[in-house]
Amino acid sequence: MTDRVVSPRQQENDSFDASLRPRRIDDYIGQEKLKENLRIFVAAARARGEALDHLLLYGPPGLGKTTLAGIVANEMDVQIKITSGPAITIPGDLASILTSVQKGDVVFIDEIHRLSRVVEEALYPAMEDFAWDMILGKGMGAKAIRLRLPRFTIIGATTRYALLSSPLRDRFGATYRLDFYSHEALEQIVRRSARILGVAIIDDEGAVEIARRSRGTPRIANRLLKRVRDYAQVKGTGEVTRDVANEALAMLEVDQLGLDEIDRRLLLAIIEKYGGGPVGLETLSAAISEETDTVMDVYEPFLLQLGFIARTPRGRVVTRLAYQHLGLPVPQGADGQLNLF
Repeated sequence: MTDRVVSPRQQENDSFDASLRPRRIDDYIGQEKLKENLRIFVAAARARGEALDHLLLYGPPGLGKTTLAGIVANEMDVQIKITSGPAITIPGDLASILTSVQKGDVVFIDEIHRLSRVVEEALYPAMEDFAWDMILGKGMGAKAIRLRLPRFTIIGATTRYALLSSPLRDRFGATYRLDFYSHEALEQIVRRSARILGVAIIDDEGAVEIARRSRGTPRIANRLLKRVRDYAQVKGTGEVTRDVANEALAMLEVDQLGLDEIDRRLLLAIIEKYGGGPVGLETLSAAISEETDTVMDVYEPFLLQLGFIARTPRGRVVTRLAYQHLGLPVPQGADGQLNLF
């Protein structure tokens, strides 16, 4: 469900995110090790007057891969062209982008794992030799032409690193993983975003309540902040306090750990229909009327992070922690189920 308030994926009503995105490394909150590596990476390229090596960013959605691509372009003082794997359907689409780049420019390809095989293979010489190979004419009169491209930087982003082919991965000069954010980092993000959004007053406890329910994801933190701001404006004085945040988030059915109605429905399906598991992915997907990819890629990661479910060779199992969070009695042998690994 793309309209979940706690979905880490981009939604249509997230247009406000653009104004909240930092433009420089020093303004970017969190991901400290990655930032330090990028500082060195960018400073070295600028000192040599060269384009940055191709860069691959991977990790769960909503953690700032697109934002980092924009920051890299700003730090290198070059233009950025943004596209996505599904949008590039034929090599000609890619050619129109690459033949328009200037020296040092950044081409950001989101969901790069979804490039078709023929497009991916056309990308190889562009990344490696900065050249575009094309055939003019047909039949006996056809000619192969190699068009030289200025040195540029491809920044690829993916949520499914394992789906990238080995030849494509090997063509990136640096690969970085983005991790979920700490509560402290999310509190800073909430306060910064509140200033930009014009929230008159947000106290520390109000920021803490929003941050703790943001599932380690800045995009969710900004979305929850916007909803809480609206609630405070209509139902209160406009001040975001702990009580106002709790009331607003309770209306959205987001609990203290960031679980929403869909998360609880998935857990309860395993508990009530299958005795806490193990249950296979396809069976579970059918039980809650969702696609298997949606369950595996959207719903499960956060529940796995919390330790509420476990993947075993025989299927998904609900853990003792989930029973306790839902206020349900823990059955005997609940922990023993985890020995199925």
